[in-house]
Amino acid sequence: MIYENNTYDEERALYGLKDVQVKNCRFDGPADGESALKETKNIEVSDCFMNLRYPFWHVTNGKIYGCQLTENCRAALWYDKNIHIENCQLNGIKALRECEDITLKNSSVNSPEFIWKVKGLNIENVKILGSEYPFFEVKDAKIKNLEMKGKYSFQYDENIEISDSNFDTKDAFWHSKNMVIRDSVIKGEYLAWYSENLKFINCRIIGTQPFCYCKNLVLENCTMENCDLAFENSTVNATVNGKIDSVKNPLSGKITADEIGEIIRDEHLKAGADCIIEISK
Repeated sequence: MIYENNTYDEERALYGLKDVQVKNCRFDGPADGESALKETKNIEVSDCFMNLRYPFWHVTNGKIYGCQLTENCRAALWYDKNIHIENCQLNGIKALRECEDITLKNSSVNSPEFIWKVKGLNIENVKILGSEYPFFEVKDAKIKNLEMKGKYSFQYDENIEISDSNFDTKDAFWHSKNMVIRDSVIKGEYLAWYSENLKFINCRIIGTQPFCYCKNLVLENCTMENCDLAFENSTVNATVNGKIDSVKNPLSGKITADEIGEIIRDEHLKAGADCIIEISK
């Protein structure tokens, strides 16, 4: 069944529908109803304007194409499974939460607290602006060509692969585990504290006090800019091209760089710390 060129503003306007297409519709109006497409299954929603709250809750098997979700469309997708989102604008707070098997492509996002507690995530060609705490407690994700500006991203995540991306984000990757980041730029303060099994390959890392209290951290063929007081209390194996401004009290492993401005080893922390530091030029 096809629902096309209609306007809906009532509560649960299309609740519980199965095997339907919704085309060029507006979810907006004076009734200000919530949960328009809640508990739907096998739906395809295209070229719609969403200006009401909680439209896609408990949706199973959905495709959302070319839709605009305004800032009033808060908490748009929660508790969903197997959802494909493409060529959309997601502008409401808390746009994705407690979902499984989500694909997001060729879209723009302006959503604080974006993507929380999602398992099974595929992102490609997406731009995120102004988000706080995006990607909180995400598991099993592949991310490619993501441009993001925000704060406190990728905290408490597990099993993530990121490539060809550009991040301007402070306090990123805190307490995260088992991540590989390739061919990317990461700008921000206090990167990856308390993380475990993170690997950065061919990355450009910018910002003060990165990589403190890390376990099994690996850097391969990376550069570090304005990075002082790096690697404090961390176990690390790092190969850095160019200069590290300063390295402070690494625990173990090996750090190799073309130049290190200052090596700080506090007397009371020397015992048991056996990290090798080498200047390669």
